[in-house]
Amino acid sequence: MKILLVKPAPRLDTVRSVHGLVFLEPIELGYVAAAVPAGHDVKTLDLRMARRPGQAFTRTLRSYRPDVVGLSGYTHEARQVVALAGAVRRTLPGARVVVGGHHATVSPETYNVPDVDAIVRGEGCAPFRAVIEALAAGRAPSGIVNVMLPGADFDAGEAARLPVYPDLDGLPVPRRDLWDPAAYFCVWPSERHPRGQTIFPPVALVRSSFGCHMDCSFCVVPRLCRHRHMTRSPELVAEEIASVAASHIYFCDDETFLDHDHARRLAQAIRERGIRKHYFAWARSTSVVRAPELFRQWHQIGLDAVFLGFEAVTDEELQAISKHGTVADNVRAHETLREMGVAVQGGFMVRPDFGRAEFDRLRQTIVQMPPAQITLTVYTPSPLSPAWSAESAEFVCDPFDLHDCMHPLTPTVLPLKEFYEQFASLVWDGARKTPFQTQRSRIPRRDLVRLWWSATGYVRSIRKAYRDFPKELW
Repeated sequence: MKILLVKPAPRLDTVRSVHGLVFLEPIELGYVAAAVPAGHDVKTLDLRMARRPGQAFTRTLRSYRPDVVGLSGYTHEARQVVALAGAVRRTLPGARVVVGGHHATVSPETYNVPDVDAIVRGEGCAPFRAVIEALAAGRAPSGIVNVMLPGADFDAGEAARLPVYPDLDGLPVPRRDLWDPAAYFCVWPSERHPRGQTIFPPVALVRSSFGCHMDCSFCVVPRLCRHRHMTRSPELVAEEIASVAASHIYFCDDETFLDHDHARRLAQAIRERGIRKHYFAWARSTSVVRAPELFRQWHQIGLDAVFLGFEAVTDEELQAISKHGTVADNVRAHETLREMGVAVQGGFMVRPDFGRAEFDRLRQTIVQMPPAQITLTVYTPSPLSPAWSAESAEFVCDPFDLHDCMHPLTPTVLPLKEFYEQFASLVWDGARKTPFQTQRSRIPRRDLVRLWWSATGYVRSIRKAYRDFPKELW
C-alpha cells in the first residue's frame, strides 16, 4: 500500500510567523513511518512548507494516490485536520483516513466525523502499525488498543479514558530520510557564539524521555503520563544522536533533567562514544538549583542552552499555578547556568487578568534581568488539565481553534486590542535581552538581518492577533 503522512499548515498567523525563528522537523511523522511494516511505500508531506497548502495537498493526493492518509495535529490544528480529511474523501473516495497526534489523544470526539476512518491515540507507533496490517489484510481496524472508530459505535466512555503509554525503548528510530533535514532549524542561543557561524543551524529533534511527575495546573502532561517520567535507554539515545547528520540536537522532552541519574548516564554514554555536538534542552529551575554539577557535566559535552519556564514574577503567581518553585529558584538557576557558560531561554506567561500594572511589572523584571532569550506566551490551559476544567465555563472563544498559547481563552481585563498592544511591546522588549546583543561582531550580518526581519514579523502578528476573536470582543 501507499501511505501518505501529513503535517498540516497552521491557520493562525501567530504560529506561522514564528516559523522564521523556529521550524522543527515533523518528528511525529518520522516515528509513525518507522513503525509501518516492510513492503509498504511511505511518503511524508509537511504542508507548513507550502505557499498554498490546500493546493499542495490536493496535488499530492492526485499524483501519489495513497491508499492510506495519516494526519497528525495539535489542538489548534484540529479544524485543518478535519478539512484535510474531507479533501481526501472528495479527491480519493477509496483512501482510508487515519488521524492521530496530541489532539486525537485528549479530545478524540473532535474527529468522530464521516471523513475519518480511524483515530489513533497516545503513542502512535504500535497502533498505526496494527491499523496498516489490518487494512492490508482487508480487515476493518477494529479491536486495536488505542484506536477508536468514528460512527455509530464511537464510545464516549472510551474517549474519556486516556491511553497508557508504552516503554519508550520499544519505539523505532524516526525515519528522517523522508524529509530534507537541512530545511529544519531554530535560533540557537549561546553565551559565546562561534565567530562567523550561523545562528540558524539545521536542527534534529531527539527524544530521551516522556512525561512529568509534577502537577502544574495548566499542563496536561502529568495526567497523560500518569505522573511518571519515562526514560529511554541512554545507549539507544546516544546511538540515535550519533546517527543523525545534524550537529545541533534539540531534545523534545517534557523535561530532560527530571531524572538526574538518567541524565548523568546519558551524558556519559555520549562522552564514551566521542560524540561532539551541540545540545538544547528544557529543564525546571529547581532541577538546576538542586543539581548544578549535572548541568556542568552536560555543558562539557556540548550543552549550549536550556529553556527554563520562569512563568511569573511573584511567588504568589507561581503558587497559583502549582509550579512548585519560587522566583528565587528562577534567579538562582539563571545565574548558575550563565556562570558555567550555558545560555538561558526564559519563558514567561502573560495572563488574561493582566492590567497595565501587571504588564509594567513583568516588563521591569525582563529589563533588569541578565541576558536571556526571552519567550512570552499567553497563559492557556491544556485540554483536560485542572485549569481547563476550572475555567472552561468562562471561555469566550472556540478553545480549540485558538489554542496556540498566544490567545487568551477567558475574558481579558484590558480591551483585547490594548492587551495585544501591551503584549507585542513586551515581546519586543524581551527580544532585546538576547545574549546575541553583546555578540553582534561574531554573527554573520545576513543572520542579524534575518533575525531582525523574523522578529519584526512575529511581533507584528501578535499586535494583530485580536482580530482572530469575534469582532464584538475587540
